[in-house]
Amino acid sequence: MAAILLIEDDNALNTGLTYALEAEGYQVFSSKSLRQGAALLDESQIDLLLLDGNLPDGDGFQLCQRVKAANHIPVILLTARDMDKDEIRGFEAGADDYIKKPFSLPILFKRVEVALRNYGEKQGREYDDGFLRLDFGTGIAEKQGKTLELTATEFKILALLLANENQVITKTVFLEKIWDCQGNFVDEHVVPVNINRLRAKIEDAEHKYIKTIYGMGYQWIKGGQAIHE
Repeated sequence: MAAILLIEDDNALNTGLTYALEAEGYQVFSSKSLRQGAALLDESQIDLLLLDGNLPDGDGFQLCQRVKAANHIPVILLTARDMDKDEIRGFEAGADDYIKKPFSLPILFKRVEVALRNYGEKQGREYDDGFLRLDFGTGIAEKQGKTLELTATEFKILALLLANENQVITKTVFLEKIWDCQGNFVDEHVVPVNINRLRAKIEDAEHKYIKTIYGMGYQWIKGGQAIHE
């Protein structure tokens, strides 16, 4: 579940967007001020920032610039400023997207989805912790310097896990994103079977990456410190 920080001072819009995004399956941290939003950024693990350009206690464009300088999460500006110069300023501040008010929810959802996907693909392109190395661009996988034979499905599982590091991914999400994307029925047992095969290839007694969260799904633990309970 991706975590979104929404900073929007309009009460009605903030409440409506929070409800709509949660209904789409996102975890939403809501703020009506720049100060509160900045605190939430420091305290919480955020995957995407939805940011109003005009805030009562500061400039959203400046916050965008600070966020992009400090980390690489995607930022989407939501603003009533519709002049070309304002949009240019937003992109110069590092915004990944610029949405002018008023906007439709389906368009917002799609732009959020694209921004998160692009971010996930960028983050998951290569992984290397000294024991396990995964290069999603070339399809090369190595464990302690030795080449691993991973299937295309196994690479897709790894990409999904890495894009949602430390977050629980349910069996339903695995089925929808990897096996059932064409609307075909797939037995849910295909998920644990493939997870177990993947574990046997990438893990050893001291390096455990994929943690089972019983009754929920699976979680990637960076550095291989997971414990299978």
